[in-house]
Amino acid sequence: MRLSLIFYTLVMAGVTYLLRAAPILIFQKKIENPFIQSFLFYVPYAVLAAMTFPAILTSTRCWPSAIAGLVTALALGWRGKGLLTVALAACAAVYVVELIVL
Repeated sequence: MRLSLIFYTLVMAGVTYLLRAAPILIFQKKIENPFIQSFLFYVPYAVLAAMTFPAILTSTRCWPSAIAGLVTALALGWRGKGLLTVALAACAAVYVVELIVL
């Protein structure tokens, strides 16, 4: 049991390392293509949104509170408020809506 756990952990560490080291090994020169540069610039934002959006909608007890928190966060973020302000206001919106609905 312990030997297989160690083996699985080593394989997981190796795969994780290869995935992180591959871009450095493959792309050693500066990327000059503006399309690829702009694509790579937006990848972290797209991945973060793809990971965060489902969690926003499924982390509350009901849909109306999730939508209220999402709309509040989007509105305040659009107006340029800071991360702490947006997060606290979204949490407050979820809390108030859940008090009303439930």
